[in-house]
Amino acid sequence: MTTYMKNPDVIATLSPEEYHVTQESGTERPGTGKLLNNKEPGIYVDIVSGEPLFASSDKYESGCGWPSFTKPIENVTEHHDSSHGMIRTEVRSKHGDSHLGHVFPDGPRDRGGLRYCINSASLRFVHRDDMEAEGYGAYLNQVEDVA
Repeated sequence: MTTYMKNPDVIATLSPEEYHVTQESGTERPGTGKLLNNKEPGIYVDIVSGEPLFASSDKYESGCGWPSFTKPIENVTEHHDSSHGMIRTEVRSKHGDSHLGHVFPDGPRDRGGLRYCINSASLRFVHRDDMEAEGYGAYLNQVEDVA
């Protein structure tokens, strides 16, 4: 079983934006994230710890300007956030403690009603074809089949 943790060596290699988002609870500008329009099959993992967070099969276009998912695979924790004069639910990675984004109750009703609004800067995408080799083979059943 893989052990995931906050990795200081990886943190040292983060871009300024990735560091700001994951370590300082920042937010990337809407519509600018590298994974916003990604439609490839695979999983999204914490850029710091590598822990699996979201599957491409749960990603959808919400129009909010950030990648949106209906549910996590696992390894996501929720926290009360009253910053910026708003009451929200922050989501963080369980083992890496990276800030990921927020969850809202305005997602697709037929898929549970939640919208996990996630910063691309907090994620690394692992394509379905690479999942086995990178140690994520156990999650292949959560990714849609390639047509």
